[in-house]
Amino acid sequence: MAKAIHMMIRVLDEDRSVDFYTRAFGLAVAERLDFDSFTLIYLKAPESPFEIELTVNKGRTDPYDLGDGYGHVAVTVDDLDAEHARFEAAGFAPRKIVEFNRDGALLARFFFVKDPDGYEIEVLQRHGRYQ
Repeated sequence: MAKAIHMMIRVLDEDRSVDFYTRAFGLAVAERLDFDSFTLIYLKAPESPFEIELTVNKGRTDPYDLGDGYGHVAVTVDDLDAEHARFEAAGFAPRKIVEFNRDGALLARFFFVKDPDGYEIEVLQRHGRYQ
């Protein structure tokens, strides 16, 4: 059986990206591997084995073209309203909270935020299938 262990995104500025993921989601650097032409930074939350791998290609100065194929990564939180307020106060510019209903019942409450490189992150209230 397959087990998801990490997702990788390419970023321009290691410090800026690590700062965002640390302050926004409480992730910490689990490992940093430096190579001649690139650096890999693995970020992890204490309560989850899943990691975000940041890849910094040395010498790259142009922003990456995210195209129209990338969707988003999602995280869950205990208190969506408090997190939304915290993101606003931190200057992360979260989009508005959305309530998504199905068959007359709440399916999900969430908002989206972009990281410094434009990657979308969905922040969901822990509820139902989104634990």
